Amino acid sequence: MSLSSESDRTWTPVQPSDAPPPAGAYSPGVRAGNLLFVSGQVPRDPVTGALDGDDVVQQTRRTMRNLERVLAAGGARLRDVVSVTVHLADEGDWPAFDATYREFMSAPFPTRTVVGARLRGILVEITAVAWLPA
Repeated sequence: MSLSSESDRTWTPVQPSDAPPPAGAYSPGVRAGNLLFVSGQVPRDPVTGALDGDDVVQQTRRTMRNLERVLAAGGARLRDVVSVTVHLADEGDWPAFDATYREFMSAPFPTRTVVGARLRGILVEITAVAWLPA
């Protein structure tokens, strides 16, 4: 089995222009054909890296704004999102999270999975997949 070269890649990394690159080995987003995959977004200020918000409502708002930024960098909007995965540090925060999520998302809603997770000091992380019309 041979490894493909960089020129064989059929996808493009997406990075918002006004934010520093991630500290880890990942892309904030990847555009592959008509799909845009967005890595887990968290409630950190994209420029300073400071945690934004003390509760799940504030942190969900920041996380959704961060999601919007990566989507925009890849040519998409929230209405283009077809699937979302949400990680909550406290599953009891689901009602507050859901109410805040509805401030950003409207029907028809994308598919969504919400799971409890250890998030190392944050309350919410959201990944998404968006469909981009040709």
